[in-house]
Amino acid sequence: MRQPIIAGNWKMNNTIAGTKALLTDLIPLVADAKAEVVVCVPYTDIAAAGEIIKGTNIKLGAENVHWAEKGAFTGEISADMLVELGVEYVVVGHSERRQYFGETDQTVNARVKAALAKGLKPIICVGETLEEREGGLVESVLVRQTTEAFKDIDKSQLENTVIAYEPVWAIGTGKTATAQDANDTIAIIRNTMAELYCKDCAENKVRIQYGGSMNPKNASELMAMPQIDGGLIGGASLKAVDFSQVVKY
Repeated sequence: MRQPIIAGNWKMNNTIAGTKALLTDLIPLVADAKAEVVVCVPYTDIAAAGEIIKGTNIKLGAENVHWAEKGAFTGEISADMLVELGVEYVVVGHSERRQYFGETDQTVNARVKAALAKGLKPIICVGETLEEREGGLVESVLVRQTTEAFKDIDKSQLENTVIAYEPVWAIGTGKTATAQDANDTIAIIRNTMAELYCKDCAENKVRIQYGGSMNPKNASELMAMPQIDGGLIGGASLKAVDFSQVVKY
C-alpha cells in the first residue's frame, strides 16, 4: 500500500509570526492523521516552522532548490542549505516556476538530482496548460515531463520521490478536474513510470499527488480514487482547519 501524502504549498505567503500561528493551530488538528503531512514553506519561514513542528508528525518542506552545490547564483538556495535547516521535502518544477521563472524539463531534472544527492525528497510537479489540454496534448506533455524529470534517476531512489500532477488550468482558479478525470490522467503518469522502471515500481513505490485546487469539499472524492495518493495543496493549506480537513479527507 502506498501511504497517502498531503503537502501544503504555502507559496509566497506567511511571515514568521503567521507561520507560528498557523502551525500552532494545525499541530493538534492533524496529530492522528493516517496520511503523511508536509508543509512546504517560504525560505524565510523554514527555521521557525522547523522549531514549531519538532517532535510532531508534520514534515518540513521547502518550495525550491538549486541544482548547484554553491556558487554565483544570486537569490538561490542549495540542497545543503535546506538540509542544514532540517528540510525533508522540496517542491521542484512547480508550474509557477515554469511559467514565471524559466524552469524547463532539463532544470527540473537537475534540481531533482541535486535534491536526491543530499537526501532531500523532491515533490516533482508535472501538468498541462489549458491550451495543451484543449489541443489533445495531455498525454504527450505528461509523458515528456515525467520522462525528462526522471532522466538518470536510479530505481532505488523512487521511494524518495513524489510526483504531483497539477493541471495548470486548475491551480488557484477554483476549477478542478473531476475525480475520474484526475484519476485517469494520473494513470498516464503511473504507466509512464512503469515503462521507465517497472510495473511493480510504479504500483508500489511511486506516490502521485493531485495538485489542482484540492480542498475540504472535494478531497474525499479525489482521495477515494485508486491512482491518487495525496494532494499538493495551495490555498487550503493556509488555513489550519481547511488543511486539516483535507489531511483527514
